[in-house]
Amino acid sequence: MNMEGDKYNMVPMPDLTFGLADPRKAAEMTGLEKMQAIVRQDFPAPPIVEVTQQWIHEVGEGHVTFLGNPDPRYLNPMRLIHGGWTMTLLDSALGCAIQTVLKRGETFATLGTEVKFLRPILPSTGQVRCRAEIESRGTHTATASGRVEDTKGRMLATGTTTCFIRNLL
Repeated sequence: MNMEGDKYNMVPMPDLTFGLADPRKAAEMTGLEKMQAIVRQDFPAPPIVEVTQQWIHEVGEGHVTFLGNPDPRYLNPMRLIHGGWTMTLLDSALGCAIQTVLKRGETFATLGTEVKFLRPILPSTGQVRCRAEIESRGTHTATASGRVEDTKGRMLATGTTTCFIRNLL
């Protein structure tokens, strides 16, 4: 099994507006429509995007790709990008992959997430890509898996999540 991904070219972070979507508008949309609205910038990017420099690059039903810029501001005392930054990237991508399969009126809460660190991330690593996709979607739970890669396609970390789905309507 080939554990290495495809190479990709760095993409600058778009000039985004940060905030939260109008809940009345969001309530009328499916999860995929909400994610697409963020990518089109019809909805603002969540405030955490500005802090972490991690954003949605591509989205489709059952999958999402985030890009992230590991900046020296995220270094831990060992001079590595803090694992929490990588975990946030995976958590965001995994959750957004789940979001893409939610129907109008559905929401989710994370039951558990697991992350494996395979290679250190440094500021010199450059931009990383996190691809996440749905593994299963049932009536009450969904699972997703994801991987973080550098621009050479080397796998840096992997993650999985299980989420509880509930209908708000």
